[in-house]
Amino acid sequence: MLDPREFLISLFDAAVAAADADRAVRACLPQKPKGRTVVVGAGKGAAHLARALEHAWQGPLEGVVVTRYGYGVACENIEVLEAGHPVPDSAGLAASGRLLDAVSGLGKDDLVIALICGGGSSLLPAPAEELTLADEIELNKVLLSSGAPISAMNTIRKHVSRIKGGRLAVAAWPARVVSLIVSDIPGDNPAAVASGPTVADATGPAEALAAIRRYGISMPEKIIRHIEGRGSAAPLPNDPRLSRNTHQIIASSAVSLEAAAAKAMALGIPAVILSDSVEGEAREAANMHAAIAREVMNKNRPFSKPVVLLSGGETTVTISGSGKGGRNSEFLLSLALGIDGHDNIHALAADTDGIDGSEDNAGAFADGSTVARLRMAGVDPAAFLSNNDAWTAFNAVDDLFVPGPTGTNVNDFRAILLL
Repeated sequence: MLDPREFLISLFDAAVAAADADRAVRACLPQKPKGRTVVVGAGKGAAHLARALEHAWQGPLEGVVVTRYGYGVACENIEVLEAGHPVPDSAGLAASGRLLDAVSGLGKDDLVIALICGGGSSLLPAPAEELTLADEIELNKVLLSSGAPISAMNTIRKHVSRIKGGRLAVAAWPARVVSLIVSDIPGDNPAAVASGPTVADATGPAEALAAIRRYGISMPEKIIRHIEGRGSAAPLPNDPRLSRNTHQIIASSAVSLEAAAAKAMALGIPAVILSDSVEGEAREAANMHAAIAREVMNKNRPFSKPVVLLSGGETTVTISGSGKGGRNSEFLLSLALGIDGHDNIHALAADTDGIDGSEDNAGAFADGSTVARLRMAGVDPAAFLSNNDAWTAFNAVDDLFVPGPTGTNVNDFRAILLL
């Protein structure tokens, strides 16, 4: 007999394994330089990437990476720093300085290997010119509650920074920079991951201001003035100081979903990947997923059951309440309402880095009985969803999914099993 939760966990594990740092790094090692090899990195999986690089690299190397508190692992030659995420802090400010120092004074025969993954934006605060750390903290808080997609957030962030938007790569010139990137961005734009500290793009202040208007972001006036007046210093992709640099996506949601689909089929359940780049409000994305699930259960279309529906990407949450939770648990609470009473529907939504929002869970489980069980526990699921309090709801019925930090980050993983 198939245990639905064990099945869903096995798919999550397969997705995470496909983004394993050792496997991804070993397949993409650059050629050794004549000079020094300096490693810099930022993101929730940066320490695991650094350790993987040390294991795979034949020759001397040095450097420094920054990751979220609790995500560090021991390295021999690469220093691992920890800092605040999702809200920047003074440790992150110091880490930004350390990364900039690490690449300064290098020559054309030196090589910089940049290990970049999701979370790097918050972990690398470096306010530009007249701005302060407090300004960057306020900016992040506003962005995190805005409901804007991650690509728009990072377009804005890179125009108030001394390190994002390709500036770290410029600081390393004339050394060559090779960026190995684990993408958590729908569409896998390398310049958008961690706001592109080593990869420039063509978006300028006008695009940042347009994003603020498009998503109705209540931005501090000081930030607006900075973008309008001095936010144009980010290098463009054709900057000659970047001409020798290369970058490569070494892990992504698409690859992880394909691995999960293969695992499902090996276990005898057909799999369908709906999309690896789902964006938008988490609760609205859940409504669409629930509608597809009901269609399959009731009419055996557009897919025949049994089947598992897979999707990835990064949804968002416009925060209007005072509860606890992240986008994956909010997705699941909304999905639970959409599949209420439907037997043989089982779902898992989780962040592949192991942490959803600010709590210790990666996400949660839901099925056709979730809403009834929540009400028996004294939880009104619709009211808790309205208050952005999905963590408290799922905690009340012991349905949180807590695998711990995974060492990688290719963003949301969603699996809906229809039997």
